[in-house]
Amino acid sequence: MKRNAIRILFAVEVIVNAANLNFAAFTRYMNPPQVSGQVIVFYSIAAAAMEAAVGLALILVAFRLNSTIDVRKLNKLKG
Repeated sequence: MKRNAIRILFAVEVIVNAANLNFAAFTRYMNPPQVSGQVIVFYSIAAAAMEAAVGLALILVAFRLNSTIDVRKLNKLKG
């Protein structure tokens, strides 16, 4: 099984989106209604967008250096 770096990045994004959905859904059931969950979702979406941009940039650099994005073959950063 290949460990593709883009698949790993997308898996992290799906997990973050699931957490955002939970925050937004449970905010509706708070008594009295508060917007704190929605604010957390807003900042989480912003952080996920930054994480995706940096992650894709790192994947592009790794591909340029190694001609692969299989994470088992990316061992240039080992000390």
